[in-house]
Amino acid sequence: MVARWPTRNWCWRSAHKRSACPSKATALAYAQLVLAVGAQAIRLPVEGDGAAEILSVNSLSDYARLRERLEGRRRVAILGAGLVGCEFANDLAGAGFRVQVFDIAPQPLGRLLPAATADYFRRRLEAAGVRFHFGASVARADKYGGGYRLTGSGGASYEADLVLSAVGLKPEIALAQAAGLAVARGIVADRQLATSAADIFAVGDCAEVCGLNLPFVMPIMQQARALAKTLAGTPCAVRYPAMPVAVKTPACPAVVCPPPAGATGEWREESSADGMRARFENSSGQVLGFALAGNVVAEKQALAAAMPAWL
Repeated sequence: MVARWPTRNWCWRSAHKRSACPSKATALAYAQLVLAVGAQAIRLPVEGDGAAEILSVNSLSDYARLRERLEGRRRVAILGAGLVGCEFANDLAGAGFRVQVFDIAPQPLGRLLPAATADYFRRRLEAAGVRFHFGASVARADKYGGGYRLTGSGGASYEADLVLSAVGLKPEIALAQAAGLAVARGIVADRQLATSAADIFAVGDCAEVCGLNLPFVMPIMQQARALAKTLAGTPCAVRYPAMPVAVKTPACPAVVCPPPAGATGEWREESSADGMRARFENSSGQVLGFALAGNVVAEKQALAAAMPAWL
């Protein structure tokens, strides 16, 4: 099979090395093709002459640039109080930086934690030196005094030496879209990771498997194992067991196992001297998900074993 893929000034040689190429398209012969093109960092519509200097981390080179820019600076503003934003905030505060985190949500980890557990998590990170601004977004970033003056959507101003955006990722679908493959949030794939075109598969952050785009390590490992068997000649459907997400924040360790997509029910939370436990229960009392914060994260394995599979 031969497919033509739109490229930008690059072509593939037989040695698989990229070189400058004036043509707009290159013919690439294959028997099976796997798209593992990842995701892009979401960029907020921030105005001001400092907006272009807001950093995001989505690769080793991005991280190296962040480390370089942190040299000699003390005040860091983080846009986004989700998983990545909170992990960066914890690490930077622990390293002695003054950290402020901005998010339009009313709590940290808004898509993962129920309210009381999120409040416990917030207080533990605040005790470690992180300052949160909830219900707040940054509208402008202007260069000021060797750093930046940030202006919130409500008009309040803040100062920072470095600004890091951690508002999430969006699947990279441009190549698949240009090639005519079905796309939604990600590249649409079935349980064998097959796309809408024969012999083309998608795996990783870019893939949307049966409506689920899960940019976490454990789902991607499940995809890779299943796809390896399929490519080797034994068709295999990917299976998603319950896969808890670990929040790597030493100031307040947390583990979340969200309920399956579309599940109905409510969170039931309880506090103890060791932390917070939350269980997502349906109307029959069946536990479909859980969240742990504090020292109680040690209970993760026992709870995860009883959770229903996601796919």
